Formats: sequence, C-alpha cells, structure tokens
Amino acid sequence: MNETTGNAPDRSGAVIHPPIAWVMSVGGGLVLDRLYPLPFVPAMVPDALVGGIIFLAGLALLIWAAVSFRRAGTEIQIHRPTSAIVEAGPYRFTRNPIYTGMFLGLIGFSIVFDSLWLLILLVPFYLIIRYGVVAREEAYLERKFGDVYRVYKARVRRWL
Repeated sequence: MNETTGNAPDRSGAVIHPPIAWVMSVGGGLVLDRLYPLPFVPAMVPDALVGGIIFLAGLALLIWAAVSFRRAGTEIQIHRPTSAIVEAGPYRFTRNPIYTGMFLGLIGFSIVFDSLWLLILLVPFYLIIRYGVVAREEAYLERKFGDVYRVYKARVRRWL
C-alpha cells in the first residue's frame, strides 16, 4: 500500500507504452501505404523538407521534455513511480510535450512519405494516447500530488 495513492499502485496504469503505440502507427501506416498508396502532398511542396522540419521539431520537443524530466529527477517511464511534477522547460506551456512531439513526428513522417495513411492513423494514435495514457496519468498524478497537480493542471493546458 502506498501512502500517497491509497491502494492504487504507484504508477499511471497506462494501457500501452506510448513509443510502442507510435511505432505501431508508423509501421501500420507504411504497410497500408505499400498495399494501397494514398498520396496527399501537392507536387509543388518539397515533402522531404517540410516533413523533415516538422519531424525534427517534434523530436526536439520530445528531447527537451525528456531533459526537463531528468533535471527534475523524476522518471520518464510510465511504468515507474513519478516523484515530482515537472513545471520547467516545455511543461510551462503544455502538460504533454512528449506526446505532442510524437504527434508532430507522425505528421512529419506522413508528409515525408506522402502517405495519407500515416495521417489517418494519427486519429487512433491520439485516441489511445488521450484516453489510454494521458487520462490515466492525470488521475494518477491527481491521486499522488493532490492540490499541487490540480493547481498545475489549472495553469497549463493539456496540449498546446
């Protein structure tokens, strides 16, 4: 029994590790694209450049968020206990910069590969992250940190 979370285990209980969901979305999108291509990027758009920039922006956001976690001395892995509410770095602007970075990465890949499938799979990826990961993380953080988390949650948006 954990004092701060009652009988609940000291972790979020997310339904899937987000990187696994992301890789499954990318892999599934590329397989579907191979079987039935659905290009969507206009010919005049330099897809590799535009998509690459968006992907790199997402990666940079993800790395900035991970560094912020490390500096705060808390776990980034969802199956381990969280020891602090991170409010520095990108967490000043969004409560979920890692997932936002993943969304941007998937959008960037969809443009680089000119695959509407990758963009379509952003919808189930978002739903899994939003309801199977973020909702559980938020409930866990509220149980564990109480008013400290509620004040942070009231001040900082879930997404951008």
